[in-house]
Amino acid sequence: MATQKRTKHINLTRMRKSLAVKPLAVGVAGMFLSACSDNRQPADIYTSVDDCTSDNPDAADECQAAYQQAIDEAARTSPKFSSVADCEYEFGPNQCRQIATDNGSFFMPFMAGFMVSQLMSPRTYYSQPLFTSYSPYSPFRSRWVTSDGYIFDGDIRKRKYRVKSSTFKPKPTVSRTISRGGFGSSVRAKSSWGSSRSRSGGWGG
Repeated sequence: MATQKRTKHINLTRMRKSLAVKPLAVGVAGMFLSACSDNRQPADIYTSVDDCTSDNPDAADECQAAYQQAIDEAARTSPKFSSVADCEYEFGPNQCRQIATDNGSFFMPFMAGFMVSQLMSPRTYYSQPLFTSYSPYSPFRSRWVTSDGYIFDGDIRKRKYRVKSSTFKPKPTVSRTISRGGFGSSVRAKSSWGSSRSRSGGWGG
């Protein structure tokens, strides 16, 4: 995979234009692990690393490290397309970038944000990238979605969630391209049947 400056993974212009969201949409889990009976923990959404640091001044290094970790995960796990047209059909105009490799090139969406679990915990925290779409054909238009097609309730203006710990499990590495509409089909399946039933036949790998 081609080496690029990490900041180029974020499409700043499009994020400024939608729903008054700042350049980087960031999901960061709350400071403490929830003891709720449903095993869910609080998650707060931030629009930049600076916002994360502002809310968690004692975790500035963790905010930055989680962001970098999510970028690496996005490169490894995000959906990949053989053409920019197929990628933009799913994610919207100017929402995809080309990656050149020794075996050719492919297109992948810009990372829109990330989630972090247990940011202020003495234990290891976990980070996951998030994506969104500006395409009128997308079932996750202006909504948060994981790299394996799990869609969150509400639109990208929603900043607080309670998530299961399984949200932060490592996603499969994506090593092949998918066709137009393939990612959207995965999102619809998980929205209809739940991630546990659709995960067995994933599109990545």
